[in-house]
Parts: sequence; C-alpha cells; structure tokens
Amino acid sequence: MGMSALAEQPVVHEPGIPMYLVRERIGTVEPGARDSVGGWPILPVGELWPVCFCGERMVLFFQVDIPVDVAVFGGEHLLVFQCPVHNDAVGADDGSERLPEQFWDRPPGSDHCEGAFWRILLHRDVTGPAGDVESYLQPRLLELSPATERITVWSLGDALLDDRPADEVFAARGNGVNEFKVGGVPCWAQERENYTCPCGEKLAFVCQVPEDTGFDKYPDQPAQNFTFNSDQYGLFLGNMVYIFACPARCHPAAAWPVTQN
Repeated sequence: MGMSALAEQPVVHEPGIPMYLVRERIGTVEPGARDSVGGWPILPVGELWPVCFCGERMVLFFQVDIPVDVAVFGGEHLLVFQCPVHNDAVGADDGSERLPEQFWDRPPGSDHCEGAFWRILLHRDVTGPAGDVESYLQPRLLELSPATERITVWSLGDALLDDRPADEVFAARGNGVNEFKVGGVPCWAQERENYTCPCGEKLAFVCQVPEDTGFDKYPDQPAQNFTFNSDQYGLFLGNMVYIFACPARCHPAAAWPVTQN
C-alpha cells in the first residue's frame, strides 16, 4: 500500500510502550495505601501537605506507584493535589515552551499570577503516610492494570521512510487511547504541547486523566466551584489533563499539568 493511501485513513499501531490503566477497586483505604483516591498522602522527604496560595490545604485527588517498567518515571510515587476553592484550566499564555524558574510555585500565565493552586509531586523517597487523612474526597483504592497502547495516526507523511523505530514515529505523530492511564502516549484533545524545564530538560509524559473524570466527595463537603457534578470534585474544570515532569528530577514538584478540551 502506498504512502498516499495510508494518509487517507487512520493507521493504528500497537507499540511496545508500557501503559497501565487506572481503575478503582474494592477495598478499604488504610494508612500506608499507595494507590488511592484521597487517603493518606505519602509525601517526599521535606515536603509538607501542600497549601494553596489562598491558604487552603489542597485536596489529595490521587496517588499511585508508577510501575517499574514505565519509561523515565518507573518506580516513583506520583501525587496530584488541587485547591478545594480554586478550580481553573492551566496554560502558559505567552506561547513559550520553556517554563520559568520554580514554575511549580510561580507558574506562567496571567491567570496564575498569585501562584499555583495545584501541586504534583514525584519521588522515590522511603517515607510513610502523613498523619492526616484527606477530608474532602471519599477514599478509594486504585489498581493499575497493564494494557496495550493503541496509537492512531491520521497522516504519516513520509515518516516511515526514515530509519526511526515505528514506536518512536507513531508516538511523535499520533494519539494514544483516551483513558485514565500512567505511561503510554497522550491522547491529545487539541494540538500536542511540549515544555522544557528551566534546568534545560524536556518534560516527559507521566499520566493522563480524561475529561470530566470525577472523584466522589463526602456528602457534608461543599460542592466544588465550577463543577460538572455536584457530588464530585474534578481536576482543572474537568478538562483533559496531561501530566508532564522533569526527567532530571530537579525538584519533586517539577511537574506541569497540560489541560485541553
């Protein structure tokens, strides 16, 4: 089949790129649980429970151990927090792909001039659970199950004429599956985005949270601002969330959430 024919229809490739689907499972969240919605966060050495610039303690949305065969960040612990009051999309409105110094505390963009209302942490420190439990979200155990990534490309052009491995070509040009997942390839809702850490390293993909993914709140907690479900809290207005982080690990919080819809 010629390249012109390939370009006229989607091409699906199943790469050998490790990917794990994130799902809730039955069970009770106890202190020390490492894969959970809510619960007791397992924080890096020297990191306290994150607090928003407004003074509110952030909500622990989820934490997971990244399986060891996932590229770059395998074996690390991922935690995702967001303020219970502030809820917005995230973006660097100057169009720059290079993030500023300490972007995790002082993010770019005119909408974030007061500071970050989220915190994403990655670490492999040997630490125990925090003394306090998440108070907004009902705790749920999570399970990471290995799955086959499927990358769809609508136009390969002449990409397959060079000597690059097929996995690399498809990952650079296509979209992975639209799932809550760790590893694999992003499923971009809009144009793909790339960012560089101030240390000079290109940020690498960690995790994806699909649009309108809800996390059950306790009934006595207030509804989230700008929510898509009055019984749940969502990340970044319920946008698609793509988490990228610095492969040089220049700081436990050197991670950037890309939001699209």
